[in-house]
Amino acid sequence: MPALDSDSATTCLGEFASPVEPGVAAVMAAWPGPALRACPDGRLLGANPTGHALVERGGAWVGALARWVGAGGPAASPTVSVPLTEAEQAPVVEWTAVALPGGETLLLGRDVTLERRLRHVLTESRQRYKDLVEVSNDFAWETGPDGRFVFVSPAGAIGYQADELVGRAPRDLLLPEFDDGEPLPFETRRAVERAEVWLRAADGRPACLVSSALPLAGPAGEWMGARGSCRDITEARLRGMELAQVRLREKYLGFIVSSTRDDVDPSKTLEIAAGVAVNATGAAGALLFARVGDDFVPDAGQGEPPAEVAAAMAGLLARAAEAETPTAATAGDWRLLAGRTLFRHEVNGAVLVWKAGGPDWSEDDVSMVRAIADHVGVAVAQARYQERLKTLSERDGLTGLYNRRTFMDMLEQRLGRKTGGNSALLYFDLDNFKAVNDLRGHTAGDDVLRAVGQLLMRLARPADLAGRLGGDEFVLWIERVDEAQALGVADRLLREAAEFLRPLSAAPEKPLGVSIGVAVHLGGSGERAQGLVDRGDHAMYASKRLGKGHRSLAPAAIPGETA
Repeated sequence: MPALDSDSATTCLGEFASPVEPGVAAVMAAWPGPALRACPDGRLLGANPTGHALVERGGAWVGALARWVGAGGPAASPTVSVPLTEAEQAPVVEWTAVALPGGETLLLGRDVTLERRLRHVLTESRQRYKDLVEVSNDFAWETGPDGRFVFVSPAGAIGYQADELVGRAPRDLLLPEFDDGEPLPFETRRAVERAEVWLRAADGRPACLVSSALPLAGPAGEWMGARGSCRDITEARLRGMELAQVRLREKYLGFIVSSTRDDVDPSKTLEIAAGVAVNATGAAGALLFARVGDDFVPDAGQGEPPAEVAAAMAGLLARAAEAETPTAATAGDWRLLAGRTLFRHEVNGAVLVWKAGGPDWSEDDVSMVRAIADHVGVAVAQARYQERLKTLSERDGLTGLYNRRTFMDMLEQRLGRKTGGNSALLYFDLDNFKAVNDLRGHTAGDDVLRAVGQLLMRLARPADLAGRLGGDEFVLWIERVDEAQALGVADRLLREAAEFLRPLSAAPEKPLGVSIGVAVHLGGSGERAQGLVDRGDHAMYASKRLGKGHRSLAPAAIPGETA
């Protein structure tokens, strides 16, 4: 088909051989670049103003475009780039063809001259690319088909010289904790922008780089590596992380402060502090201790300490009590960190955290444990104070046994829970105790009462209850014993009391001892605490009538009189 020259094209445009569809006309009018309409043989039928001006300008491109359309145009290739002149640096227009009804073709043009020139300068010319990045502040690089660096800008990066990086695989520098299995920018198969990657710098420290990269393709479209640049943003990231750490620390400590202010129960504050210690340091567990004398007693915690940690605690806490900053230690595969708590400038407890292996405790971990310890010293003191108040309200101040009110309340609870099986109450008072007060004074009498408290604490099992009802009257509740067993315990108490208390007697002819009443309780009988105590009291007086130093068994509870 003969190519159209500019004259014939202009003539044809003036004739408008066929009417224009309204939609096509609208597209041509709105198109920002040249828009042409061509018939099947390549003749131009119409144009928008930009296209008309381009046709009038003339040139070999008109014939080239006509031949492309006449050869099938869109069917052969949807786009074609045509230089406007034959000059080496000629402007280039990229044409996109759209098939219209009746075999016509709509040609939409886009000036790609600048794009082509930039691509030629920056992509096709590696040397110019290298020259450009050498004067840049970024770390520019290129990897080859094997994924290794083949070019690094002369200034190098993250402490490495350029020649130290060339030939090296970027993944070898990746910090393991940041290896999520995803492709790195250095090995990307698609364009990436501002992707962050953490590498190991030459001095071993973490370095954060933000990278933009493009894949490189060979003649057949195969991957040939990647090219891009990185900016070192480590300092900015670390500052951001430090700020985030400070905010997180303030948030954690805020929990403790608000709990100390709002919660009546200081044990809740200690539980919160233990949770904060675990979350803020990544520990496996934490314990908070109160100092009692030279010993550290656990007050609250999160997680059960492993045996190795438990074995090392005492020595570590003793060292931590003498140090202003938290003290670290290892126990087998475990790492421990402990800091002391203070109240009124005195060590009153400690905070302990532990974790399984891994890196040493960081400066942030040490700082956090110290901050927690600084905040919970008051809570530890409050908890111990409340424990003392509770002890004073529940215990007899002289003997350490439960006082009458607490014993009766606890006994009532025990009786309410018992649905079967027997238990027993031993009710006793001292023989010849009045003589001690009369002849040796009340101080000696107090010594005797304290000795009875020690004796009962030694005899009582963990499930038993021992109390002082007042004066020289005492009770011992024995869980899960039958009548014979209860009488056996009473006999033992008679023997040990006579032996233990005799040296404290007022005179040989007035030896200290006990008289015991034994009241057996049948589980499920509905007997109340006061009724059981009264039966024991009556049996104790029966022993007194036998001449002191005896034990008597109370009659069984009468149904209907259990209250």
